[in-house]
Order: sequence, then structure tokens, then C-alpha cells
Amino acid sequence: MWVEKYRPKKLADVVDQKEIIGSIEALLKNAGEMPHLLFSGSAGVGKTTTALCIARQVLGPHIQDNLLELNASDERGIGMVRDKVKRFSNFAAFEEIPFKIIILDEADEMTADAQTALRRTIEDASKICRFIIVANNISKIIDPIQSRCAVYKFTSIPEKEAMAQLKKIAKGEKASIDEEGLKEVYEQSEGDLRHAINILQAAASSGAVTAESVRTSAGQARKGDVDGILKRALAGDLSGARERMVELIKVYGMSESDFLKYVSAAVFRSGAGDPGAILRIIAEYDYRILSGANPEIQLSAMLAELGSLGK
Repeated sequence: MWVEKYRPKKLADVVDQKEIIGSIEALLKNAGEMPHLLFSGSAGVGKTTTALCIARQVLGPHIQDNLLELNASDERGIGMVRDKVKRFSNFAAFEEIPFKIIILDEADEMTADAQTALRRTIEDASKICRFIIVANNISKIIDPIQSRCAVYKFTSIPEKEAMAQLKKIAKGEKASIDEEGLKEVYEQSEGDLRHAINILQAAASSGAVTAESVRTSAGQARKGDVDGILKRALAGDLSGARERMVELIKVYGMSESDFLKYVSAAVFRSGAGDPGAILRIIAEYDYRILSGANPEIQLSAMLAELGSLGK
């Protein structure tokens, strides 16, 4: 995968985030005094990559036995803290390195009890370990953990820096690209560089990277059809609207979340009905799907409710 092949190995190679990288490099001049770190920000902006670069710089050749990388979205509960984290932090590191490192990715997915247990573990293990906690949503991290860490908030990758990295990767892979294609990659990724690289690789695998090939690879080539689905639903044609919705998702690969996003955008283009009422309905069914309800059933129900609103 290109996203792993071109993942930066050194802090200096991390795309954008210059202020954060400069601050961390200053901290690492005396690595033994590095505090626990908390990285927050949206997906694909370099949080985990920066954490891994720190681990390589501090641990060097001893990284294999002295780095514990956990994904809290896989193991959210208190058992993960008690078993894996405590066991790893019970034993001191080699004399050649200042401390062991624990990278806790997607920590905002941890339960409240697990975070409370982690707070005490951070205190007890501070002489032996340093924690690098990574979260998309910092508001879901309890205050006692935030207060024990130096907090860095990562921002979305600007278009200029993202485009430069995409061009570098395309050149390295000898991919045929054009400027409009690269712009479409960035627009589809919405500042998520990891997603942008995956889209670039998918588009390149089918030939030249053009705006059309990018939209097709992203499963969004037919997003204009969403306008017609909205109009059919508001007109009371539930059967026709549902048939087209299922076709977009199951045949053309458009995700449910993208479908909802394009429906909300189509509301303003269509000029039909009461936009506020329509958006409230869309938001309600978006929440239901995110809460775990069956997407196809919920989207069908949404179209039916839009039809009632249209009448």
C-alpha cells in the first residue's frame, strides 16, 4: 500500500504541522525529560505517524521490545488497561534508552472506566514509560488524562502541501497524472492525506489519474443522481427513489454516509420543500445509522418520511 510505503520515518518528513514538529524536536533534545503526549485532530493528518517517528528517534534499535502500540477502538474496556498496559509498564527499559513508549491510538473510543484506570496507570508508570495518546475527538478524553499530557492539536493538511506530497508519490510510482485529477483527489479526501493517497493509488491502478477516474475510484461518480432521488422522494415516488438509492449503494459502491452527505447538499440545489425540515430528517437518520441501525432500512424510512413531508 502506498500509504504505508510513503509513511514518513523521521519527524522532518512529516507533511505540514511545522509548529508541532518544531516543538517536539525541541523536547527530544533532552529526551529523558519528555512528558506524556496527547495528539488530537481529524483523521489522516499525521498523529500516529508523528508518534511512530518519536518512538524511532527515542528507542532506536531497541524499538521492537520497548514500544507497545495499541488501538483502543479494538479493545475499549478496562481489561485492556489492566492486562496489556500494566503488564508492559511493570518492567523497566534497557539502560541504553530513557524509557519505554506506549502509543494508544484512537483513545477517544475508550470507555470512561478504562480512561479512569488509565489515569492512575499513567501516574504509576511515569518513571518507566511515556504515553503518546492519539485521539480524533479530544472532548472525549477525560480532563485528568489531558492534564497529565502535553497536548498538541493537529490541523487538516492544506491543499498546497497535500498536492506536493501526492505529486511526489505519483512520481515515485511513475503514475500518469494531471492537475485536475490531483485537485479532485484532494477535494474527495477533505484534508485527510491518508485517504487522499488511497484514492490516488486506486485511480492510478485503472490508468491515468484524471478527475473522472478519481470520482469513479472514490465511488462517487454518480453523486449527481442523488438530486433525482431527492426529487422523487419529495414527490411521493418512494419505490422509484428507493430503487435508485439501492442501485447507487450496492451497484456503484457509494457509502451510506456519502449518500446522506450528497442528499443534504442536494437540498439547497433543488430548492424544493422546506430545507430546514428536510435537513432535520436527514440528520435524524444519519444519527440512527451511526448508532448502529441497519443502513438500508433507515435510508428507506428516510425517503418515506421525505415523501410525507413533500405531500
